[in-house]
Amino acid sequence: MTQLEIGVETFGDVTEDEDGTLLPHAQVIRNVVEQAVSADQAGLDFFGVGEHHRDDYAVTAPEVVLAAIAARTGRIRLGSAVTVLSSDDPIRVFERFATVDALSNGRAETILGRGSFVESFPLFGFDLADYEVLFEEKLALFAKLLKEEPVTWSGRTRAPLSGARVYPPTANGLTAWVGVGGSPESVVRAARHGLPLFLAIIGGNPLAFEPLTRLYHRSLEEFGQQPQRIGAHLHGLVADTDEEAAEILWPHYKRTMDRLGSERGWPPASRIRFNASAGEDGNLLLGSPETVARKMARIAGTLGLSRVDIKYSAGTLPHGPMQHSIELLGEKVKPMVLDMLEG
Repeated sequence: MTQLEIGVETFGDVTEDEDGTLLPHAQVIRNVVEQAVSADQAGLDFFGVGEHHRDDYAVTAPEVVLAAIAARTGRIRLGSAVTVLSSDDPIRVFERFATVDALSNGRAETILGRGSFVESFPLFGFDLADYEVLFEEKLALFAKLLKEEPVTWSGRTRAPLSGARVYPPTANGLTAWVGVGGSPESVVRAARHGLPLFLAIIGGNPLAFEPLTRLYHRSLEEFGQQPQRIGAHLHGLVADTDEEAAEILWPHYKRTMDRLGSERGWPPASRIRFNASAGEDGNLLLGSPETVARKMARIAGTLGLSRVDIKYSAGTLPHGPMQHSIELLGEKVKPMVLDMLEG
């Protein structure tokens, strides 16, 4: 296995200040840029920004935020988490990320997915009845665009192309992952296009994703594709102790989960389930640097991951704990994980 990369992601969640007052969206976006600068300084490998179109998230145009971050950082790779390709135009997505790639001197990448929210579909005039065909066709077109050659393409979801060129060209190509949940069909689709796979592990035991990683490797072989990397996204927070991490995160986690639960018919979040998610077999990377490092190394080693990203933002969680979590991830967790995997 190549050396594991460790990154962080945020959706630009609208956060509280020290007094419990929600910050304006503009301040949240400025804070995201500062968090990215901290991630770069702490030695982390990737900073990802999500895309949402609702009042509890501030970032609707991640590429613009990434361009601002590119001007303030020098090493860390920058990308989306995720780009909702189904409700966007593949050519415009490629152009925007190619522009970020130029501004960052070759550090841009994107994770393409359908997202777990659907607000962008009616907002941009797409029918949810076309959910499957939109992503299938647009991903197929994007895979062609990645070759940076003249593109000829036709389908149901946009006007046909005949020998079209897309600009600006990148210096060394653009990395595009395919983000998937627990769907085997999505895993096979990523393999068919020969694109790296990014697992969204947002519930249950992360090691339960191992059959999907085996399916992906087998599918790549069957489609005659070259071996590709696998990454994973998990939620979490690092603090000085396990107890402090749980106490900091819990109220903000509960508020977010209860809001989503009211929209989607889930039961209210309980502390018992939260503690289980933070435990040995749960999906949260939560605790002290030592606790998070041990769990991350076990997940990465078992699943054969090339990268692990932690979504360190959690609803109204304030800026200060997020900054501290980023610093601990880069300065303490990352060296420990790499040592564990080497050993």
